Amino acid sequence: MSPRKIREFFIEKLIFLSGVASIVFVALIFVFLLKEGVSLFKTIGLGDFLGGRFWYPISDPPKLGILPLILGSLLVTAGAIALAVPLGIASAFYIAEVAPPRLRDALKTCIEVLSAIPSVVLGFIGMVTLVPFIKRVFGIPTGLTAMTGSIMLALMALPTIISISEDAINSVPGEYKAGAIALGATHWQTLRRVIIHGAMPGIIAASMLGIGRVFGETMAVMMVTGNAAVIPKSLLQPVRTLTATIAAEMGEAVRGSEHFYALFAIGIVLFIISFAINVTADLFLNRGKKR
Repeated sequence: MSPRKIREFFIEKLIFLSGVASIVFVALIFVFLLKEGVSLFKTIGLGDFLGGRFWYPISDPPKLGILPLILGSLLVTAGAIALAVPLGIASAFYIAEVAPPRLRDALKTCIEVLSAIPSVVLGFIGMVTLVPFIKRVFGIPTGLTAMTGSIMLALMALPTIISISEDAINSVPGEYKAGAIALGATHWQTLRRVIIHGAMPGIIAASMLGIGRVFGETMAVMMVTGNAAVIPKSLLQPVRTLTATIAAEMGEAVRGSEHFYALFAIGIVLFIISFAINVTADLFLNRGKKR
């Protein structure tokens, strides 16, 4: 066997082992969460945990219902996606199809820089700028609200949505665009009726990955949403998310207590939701490749 084939053989095996190791690590993480989190359900029913309206882990007896946390996470995520998806897709189309080459390069650089900013830094910027602005504009007692968290998370999701959507738009065969223009369609009509349909699976996958990025965020959302474990009634109300609860309380929970196991059970819920989001995004990406 030649040295080149030997190198290729070892590289292929290394790539294979890396893929297997990734699967094993994810499985071990889930097993670890399951081992600690399932202990909670020896004393509390699954329905009481998921549907309970109160999160008072240090009361006597403790109340460990995560419905306010789930609704808070969903509300913040929905607000962020409502802002980030339209803006991200529009930005991707502008960069891919409209912007001049020099401006396109500058915008791509800005997007890469934005994605590299640590979430805690964005959270701090939101605290000192966005929180007072929301409080002043809406005349509410505090600017630490679900809306503030949604705006910050939308800003964090934009690089993911823009980058993947742009790749999807650029992957549409040039013959589609040329054929539409040859038939008399304008540039706008080509984008709206041809390019967007060809890139739709990738755009949907970008949106799903943006949702995953938003749903799993911890530091920024913990800093600007007020951390109130109550069932939200509007975006102008403080909320607490699942991720923020784990980050804020894990250091204070007594090991072996119901509170401790409840935090691991929250981790299981987050793991399942994140896994479902990523699998859905992967399905749409594979659908786009088949097309």
